[in-house]
Amino acid sequence: MKKTVAALTILALGAAATVAVADTGDNPRRAAMLERLKAADTNADGLISRAEAAALPRIAERFDELDTNKDGQLSFEELRAGRGKHRGQGEHFKRADADKDGKVSKAEALAAAAAAFDRADTNKDGFITPEEMKAAHKAHRGHAN
Repeated sequence: MKKTVAALTILALGAAATVAVADTGDNPRRAAMLERLKAADTNADGLISRAEAAALPRIAERFDELDTNKDGQLSFEELRAGRGKHRGQGEHFKRADADKDGKVSKAEALAAAAAAFDRADTNKDGFITPEEMKAAHKAHRGHAN
């Protein structure tokens, strides 16, 4: 009976992960990442092992941090939680936290937004055109990699 319950639990978790992976909404970047996760999950168990994570360098370098239950596997929930945690303490947050107190005040956020605007406004006319925005996004993506 215990084996049956365990097997059903594993199947349910796998199905839930598959459903979660399938729901990408209208976000092509998320869809691409979920496809990479699916491809990396070579045994299709809905989990990413350390060996499977080798195909995903950004995940592999943070594997121990992401594996919060320390079972040697990354679940979809661990990946999602780790993504949120990483975003909150990422490059943008650190740049905006000018006084380095671990919090971003409204004044710091506004200053960071003004600096980003100034970087994007390459002709310094006080406006950002679609072309300038596209160039700023392209430059940012190139810097982030």
